[in-house]
Amino acid sequence: MNIRCIQLVMTILSAVFASASFAQTAEIIRDGVYRFDASEDARLHRRPSISMVRQLESSGEFDTENYSLVPTFTQNEEGRYVASINIESSTSLYGTGQVAGPLLRNGFVTETWNYDAFGYGLDAQNLYTSQPWVLAVREDGSAFGVLADTTERCEIDLRNGITFRGVGYQFPIVIIESDSPSDVMKELAELTGKIAMPPRWAIGFHQCRYSYNPDSRVKEVADEFRKRSLPADVIWMDIDYMNEYRVFTFDPEEFPDPTELNDYLDKVGFSNVWMIDPGVKAEEGYFVYDSGTELNVWTSTVDGAVFKGEVWPGVCVFPDYLNKDVRTWWSGLYKDFMAYNIDGVWNDMNEPAVFNVESKTMPEDNIHHADPELGGTGSHARYHNVYGMQMIRATREGVVAANPNKRPFVLSRANHLGGQRYGATWTGDNSATWEHLDMSIPMTINLGLSGQPFAGPDIGGFAYNGDGELYARWMGFGTLFPFARSHTAKGNIDKEPWSYTPEVEATSRRALERRYRLMPYIYTLFHESSTTGAPIAMPTFFADPNDFALRSEDDSFLLGDHLLVSAKVSPESDRVSVLPKSINGVEWAKFDFESYDGGRDSKDSDLPDLYIRPGSIIVTCPVTQYFGDRPDQRDEITLIVHLDANGEATGTLYEDAGDGLEYLEGEYLLSTFKAVRDGDSVTVKIDSQSGNMAQIDRKIQVRVVGN
Repeated sequence: MNIRCIQLVMTILSAVFASASFAQTAEIIRDGVYRFDASEDARLHRRPSISMVRQLESSGEFDTENYSLVPTFTQNEEGRYVASINIESSTSLYGTGQVAGPLLRNGFVTETWNYDAFGYGLDAQNLYTSQPWVLAVREDGSAFGVLADTTERCEIDLRNGITFRGVGYQFPIVIIESDSPSDVMKELAELTGKIAMPPRWAIGFHQCRYSYNPDSRVKEVADEFRKRSLPADVIWMDIDYMNEYRVFTFDPEEFPDPTELNDYLDKVGFSNVWMIDPGVKAEEGYFVYDSGTELNVWTSTVDGAVFKGEVWPGVCVFPDYLNKDVRTWWSGLYKDFMAYNIDGVWNDMNEPAVFNVESKTMPEDNIHHADPELGGTGSHARYHNVYGMQMIRATREGVVAANPNKRPFVLSRANHLGGQRYGATWTGDNSATWEHLDMSIPMTINLGLSGQPFAGPDIGGFAYNGDGELYARWMGFGTLFPFARSHTAKGNIDKEPWSYTPEVEATSRRALERRYRLMPYIYTLFHESSTTGAPIAMPTFFADPNDFALRSEDDSFLLGDHLLVSAKVSPESDRVSVLPKSINGVEWAKFDFESYDGGRDSKDSDLPDLYIRPGSIIVTCPVTQYFGDRPDQRDEITLIVHLDANGEATGTLYEDAGDGLEYLEGEYLLSTFKAVRDGDSVTVKIDSQSGNMAQIDRKIQVRVVGN
């Protein structure tokens, strides 16, 4: 066949693929939730969903005759499976997982392929986690969400409608319809899972660097926080605590007695988190390698050999976490590890990252012997995006088994939609630049709008030095993210609050004190998220989805429904956030904590502005240095009240022991406060309560703002 004939055949085939479409099927899962498949054959060969809490069951066929969001399934000239949905031009699009850049995603292309993206920029199409999901908000404020239920590499193209392009699998599309974007997010959580209630210490401030070593340096940092009255709850141990980077080991010279170190941290009010990576050094005589080899747990090449790749320890092998027996083995390694009085675990490098190869990961034709309920044996191309998710699943199971009466805390760099069930995440190896400070707000929000509410950036920036001005500004609002951790890379300057000038330290202290004063409110938001699936940090437009002026606002964010954080994200602080409109003539009230500290809070220009929604009560408390530093941290609260146009306000407070599982048996107290104006006075009462935890006789102060 000559070249012209080949070209003619290719042209014909391209035209056939480009025009190939399918007679899709549609079914109702429940009210407002619909699933579409490209064809009856695609429905019959649908893979198990790893994102979902449980496999979705159909409640009947869906009549799509009058439904405007029916996907069009095609196969393009590259052989990729395409699902497209036409939308109205006024529809605003969000989510798409962990993405760099602005909040509003219209016009952007994202790819779900977990990737080690050190120092990523605005042009990065894929980062460390993958969430093939789009939240869409119509002009009238109603909303819908679109989920491509696939673990494979998938392009999310929002340049003209909503288009997903998969690789080797004709994936189904799930659509959620609701009256509001917040209700869409709650329904997504019903499908893919909610976070578990974390220990209260994990909601405090975290201090980390790559690395604090030796152990004397860890103690020095902890002591300095306490000496300077800088509230903090957690110190992290990065990879250098290990013996030549072998996971589940400790450097005999620099960390000779990890139990003693952790006991010391306990005494000064710090919990601890230690890193564990997936790469296991391929070395005979090393107990993790030997036990794993005996049980044949390692991921294999397409030829059946054990795959080996270079990471921190040198040549490594990688557990096949898609397999239940492998997860059981991995979980068992945590029994002895957690016995060193370890509180939390950090799973890093679990995309998985592999050094000295262009792809930065293992070959896509590697083989995983996945459980049948996960889809059975398949290629790494199929399971790459859920490798980290299944790792932290196994880690969480191991931590729980080792400490059955404690709440686990696991942080993961890589994850997938649904992985919020197993661990928190952060925005990866960002940079100490104003650009990264600016986009840390929309990145955290879009993770929340993709099902992962427990998230935040490396405050101060991981890569490069930055300066004190940048650090102070980032601490100002970063300490109000759901996950609040300062972190920096090896070789950089020190980035503790006292490492710059006295002014930077003072701003950091005020920022930290704000978080700890707001701890009752933040803890209540975590309870709400764990029970309803609501995001914790939300876009400002959630305050009024009908207000188009708020749709692209990402210099501010809502912390729960009642508190607005308006940050100063440019060096000159010259950008003005768009605030929500008044509610029945009552404006959102700006407030600070000057009644506690003589006005120093309100005079700090590096701190964000705080606003409270009309009709709201926010519960605060005195500053604590860490969880448990007072005999009873429930003994005093202050209610910040902003009355609505009717002279009323409500707010809730969730309380439990802060750790342990007794709250699951009813050992908690959920109180609703109601404030009512009566002439020139305001009366506040407990309107309702639930739970079996005893109410205590405590001091309650009321502060009315904006009225």
